[in-house]
Amino acid sequence: MPFKSLLNRLLEDIPGALGAIIIDWEGEAVDHVARMEDYDIKVFGAHNGIILQLLRDAMARIDCGVLQEVLIRTGENKTLLAPLTDEYFLVLTLGPQSIASPAAFRMRCCVAELRPEFEF
Repeated sequence: MPFKSLLNRLLEDIPGALGAIIIDWEGEAVDHVARMEDYDIKVFGAHNGIILQLLRDAMARIDCGVLQEVLIRTGENKTLLAPLTDEYFLVLTLGPQSIASPAAFRMRCCVAELRPEFEF
């Protein structure tokens, strides 16, 4: 599966998107595209993996279902996280001009295309 073509399309379809990265359970990049430095998107992805795992653990303790996606808003940017499997996830970072709801929809579509490639 050409991950990079799906990630490129995701960035092209979302005005103001800064980067998209697929990360594994150890925080390693599987593939990425970005309008930022490679190092920055990889570190950003790995750190968001920690956040995702902490949220998953908390949700398991209170038995509230499986995490579908996370939106983090900061003063400048927005970040969307979505699990592909228990071991892989997608991180999408958006600039201040991006609108989160259409970006989340496009990300869900991308996740739907990516997920079968990660389920063994």
